Amino acid sequence: MTWIPVILATLGMSAVAADNPSSTAAIEENSLKQLLQIRRVYVDHLTGGETAAQMRDILMSSLESSKLFVLTENPERADATLKGAAEDLVFTEVHSSSDSLNARANFGTGRATSTSRGANAGLGVGESESDHSAERRHEAVAAVRLVNKEGDVIWATTQESLGAKFRGASTDVADKITARLKEDFARARKLVTSTTNVVPPGGATLQVGPIALK
Repeated sequence: MTWIPVILATLGMSAVAADNPSSTAAIEENSLKQLLQIRRVYVDHLTGGETAAQMRDILMSSLESSKLFVLTENPERADATLKGAAEDLVFTEVHSSSDSLNARANFGTGRATSTSRGANAGLGVGESESDHSAERRHEAVAAVRLVNKEGDVIWATTQESLGAKFRGASTDVADKITARLKEDFARARKLVTSTTNVVPPGGATLQVGPIALK
């Protein structure tokens, strides 16, 4: 019975977390702020086979073009490591359907006497139609996360694509990951700007920061 207090304590902690959404917001804000501290990133080998290796190269090219940070091949010099898994699949999707219509009618007359006589007539109509098609599809998916030197995950996203109009599925996934990262970097900058501006009761805005003493 010693496990009952443990369960009750766990349920109590869960209830407190559910009733305190500000704690979730604080964790998100802290992660966003850590993004701005990143100067160098090492992109680790993604799990998922040969297609994952290709996705890593495409993702590195997309991240390099963003100019958010410096990419390094030396994990010891990196402020954070991008880890995850990716897969690029080419498959055939088969569609089949079948419609059929059948009708049958039977007519019969008979008379039972010492002399047997009867007449029977039958009519059957059948019609069927089937459709079979095969379509070649291309799909890519990647789930990545940024991990700092302490091993904490500070950012993560999952993206998938069936291919875009002018680029393949893997390239589209890499661009989506980079676009999401740029959006969160922009959110982090706005967050830092809003928290460093203090508005006193008089209405004037004071910039909080280091003060140079002479």
